Amino acid sequence: MNHVVIAIDGPAASGKSSVARMLARRLGFVYVNTGIMYRAVTWLVWSRGVNPEDTDAVLDLMSHAHFHCGLVDKVSTVTVDGVDPTPYLSDGAVNRHVSTISSIQEIRRLLVDAQRRYIRENDLVMEGRDIGSVVFPDTPYKFYIDASPEVRARRRELQGQQDDPRARDRFDSTRKTSPLIIAEDAHVIDSSNLTIDGVVGEVIGRLKLKGMAISE
Repeated sequence: MNHVVIAIDGPAASGKSSVARMLARRLGFVYVNTGIMYRAVTWLVWSRGVNPEDTDAVLDLMSHAHFHCGLVDKVSTVTVDGVDPTPYLSDGAVNRHVSTISSIQEIRRLLVDAQRRYIRENDLVMEGRDIGSVVFPDTPYKFYIDASPEVRARRRELQGQQDDPRARDRFDSTRKTSPLIIAEDAHVIDSSNLTIDGVVGEVIGRLKLKGMAISE
């Protein structure tokens, strides 16, 4: 790779999105949220009345959709047939079905290809559930952000979400395709009792230990 990628993985409500976003701003890197890609596909499927469990119907729908992953101000964006689905990506239906859509091998292959294209012209902080294990397994900069189940459940409630993050974690950890795992060489950070600044500070400290030059 000619560009640097920092992989930030972790379960739901662990704080990985906030950490990755802040870290990217601090370093001047592009921030890529891979979760919104899977949620955008889920929104498309649900909004078109397609059964998320019907893999053939889902793939047929995607084959006729224009799915575009772009950048605005160094932040990843997604549009579907020219529509920005962002306002709908935390809807209850999306929360309930995103794990089902994410488990479809062909969907993951399509989106992983899109995720890897970002590295062609950018240094990245990319967050998701399989960045260090599947998308960029060769990056030396891998982090897994975790928190206790109780803390993550409270965070979801504060976000106004009704889904149980533990249920999604169980599903994603046991799926056959790109399961949620901790990469062997990932540095694990428990964010249960840390602020976002505290987690970012620990990540930056680790990056410096690995030889990355970071200006103060």
